Amino acid sequence: MACKLYDNQAKQYRDIRPTYPPELFQFIASKTPVHDLAWDAGAGNGQATRSLSGLYKNVVATDTSQNQLQLAPDLPNVRYQQTTPLMNEIDLQHNVAAQSSVDVVTVAQALHWFDISAFYRQANSLLKKPHGVIAAWCYTAPKINESVDSVFNRYYIESKPYWDPARNILDDEYRSIDFPFMPVDGEAHTGPFTFKTEKLFDLDAYFAYLKSSSGYQMPLKKGVELLRSDVIEDFERAWNEDGNTHKIATFPIYLRIGKVGNPN
Repeated sequence: MACKLYDNQAKQYRDIRPTYPPELFQFIASKTPVHDLAWDAGAGNGQATRSLSGLYKNVVATDTSQNQLQLAPDLPNVRYQQTTPLMNEIDLQHNVAAQSSVDVVTVAQALHWFDISAFYRQANSLLKKPHGVIAAWCYTAPKINESVDSVFNRYYIESKPYWDPARNILDDEYRSIDFPFMPVDGEAHTGPFTFKTEKLFDLDAYFAYLKSSSGYQMPLKKGVELLRSDVIEDFERAWNEDGNTHKIATFPIYLRIGKVGNPN
């Protein structure tokens, strides 16, 4: 399972992955009338949790990986909780929060790995009615420049046969993901709404990012090395073309956001 791949390289994932822009969290917070309690599901090492803690009085951050949670920041208004992938109602309320008590549920770069229908039942149980908000976002491959991106596109196509099927939802920018929620106030649809984040990479860091992805790790588990010497040479040639060792990597972000509305 892909989440196990991230579990096994938790520190590398924390250090090499991008953070999320303040504008993303400000937009989400602007759609929640009350800011008492947030549930950050699939929190990993707390990349989104830190920002949520500055906007909500209390945050519960959950993940199935204790290795990831151990690397999360120690924050006074955040409670970290390891959970099983599937929780019954009793476990859900014990580990996360009371029924209809949560203002916002967030999922950063993880919803495509979830049992989505089961997770939505959990979110619906805990979110306040009718204005509780669920926000899930993903980011896709970073853009560097035309030369590097051209080499990456060839690498990316070669990796596709090894993908977990869930990975296709990410590649689709969450456009096709099931999202049975109402538009939040002031919006006509549930997204995806677009944002971006940036990270400064040298070539070693760029390779480390590629190696942190499921698209690289899954074929590696099957004995297939995608970063062969010829591919590395192509990347090196493209990277060094402009003479700049460090480059800005721009990650597009795609947000789906909605509210639960009144129960039927």
